Amino acid sequence: MTSAPVQATSATQRSADSPGPTPAQLLEFVRRTAADADLVSALPLDPEGRTWVRLEGPGGSEAWLIGWPPGTGTGWHDHAESIGAFTTATGELTENALAVRLPTEGWRSLELAEGIDRRRKLPPGAGRAFGHHHVHEVLNESRTEHAVSVHAYYPPLPLMRRFSRTGAVLRLEQVERPEDWQ
Repeated sequence: MTSAPVQATSATQRSADSPGPTPAQLLEFVRRTAADADLVSALPLDPEGRTWVRLEGPGGSEAWLIGWPPGTGTGWHDHAESIGAFTTATGELTENALAVRLPTEGWRSLELAEGIDRRRKLPPGAGRAFGHHHVHEVLNESRTEHAVSVHAYYPPLPLMRRFSRTGAVLRLEQVERPEDWQ
């Protein structure tokens, strides 16, 4: 009896073999979920740190209900090979994003070109979908109000890369795996 070699598949290969939800479907899910006032109001809010509850997302995606105290944010990061979407349920969030695709490997520091910065204000009901390797930061810039949002990712996050930014220089600081935040 012979055995065939076993080949591991990446998240990208798995999603190509059995396609999951599209960015538009994830956006529809997060919008619908953010409109669920009972769910949103049940999230315990901490005055100092973000809070979150994992939700069941559509088609094998992972989803999160996240509470944002005043003045909190994510820092610059991406979601690796996952696509995603998020919508503000209460309060207002700001997204700063880079309109450029960064190399996925082999760098620690990059100088960014002018004109690639994008800034969006996201009041309740506003959201956005994004593709693979979308680099952004999300902030609650209010000094007095909590914000709550809903996020969904497919495939479930294999990792997140965290960056620091000084002017036009973006530096890769660390790579986090799901066990680091769950």
